[in-house]
Amino acid sequence: MTGKTHDLAAFTALTLVFIYTKDVPQMSVPTLVTALGANFIGGLFPDIDQPTSDFWDNFRLGHFVAKVAVPVLGGHRHISHSLIGLVLITFGSAKLLDLLSNIILIDMQIVWLCFMIGVVSHLITDLPTKAGLPLLWPIKWYFGIPPFKFLRITGGKFIENFIIFPGLLFYTGVLLYQHQDKILYFLHNNVK
Repeated sequence: MTGKTHDLAAFTALTLVFIYTKDVPQMSVPTLVTALGANFIGGLFPDIDQPTSDFWDNFRLGHFVAKVAVPVLGGHRHISHSLIGLVLITFGSAKLLDLLSNIILIDMQIVWLCFMIGVVSHLITDLPTKAGLPLLWPIKWYFGIPPFKFLRITGGKFIENFIIFPGLLFYTGVLLYQHQDKILYFLHNNVK
């Protein structure tokens, strides 16, 4: 999938979690903005193993760092798209944000949760692609939905651009419209 689809899928997943969470905690405006940004970064994060990823476009000198980092990660769709990678990302990002919480005065648990929602959404949206996911990496066994590769899609092509992306956009718009009362209530009463 392309970066724009991963970003939209991350936001859609975040919207679903928000809608179905009974008690959304109070947070500051900086926490909300940082959490939304973390969600978008999380939606691109598993692609750190690809030097041309949109992830690297978000950082100054990103492409230079990518040239060093990508060979260490073994190439595209290796460890960062596996269950081991998910565990490492989970604990590594939690530790990093815990360290930053001593410096930056925002609720890092909310930021971390939004980041992880983005990461998981990335993996889910890569499942229907022809390449699939090496969930059991280092074992070279790629999983996908549907299980037959010939039924899966090629990222960046017609189905993604004209069915999946517009469908996600429409679905997210419908969710936001149907639950606008909860969203407005949250913004008015829980964001300080």
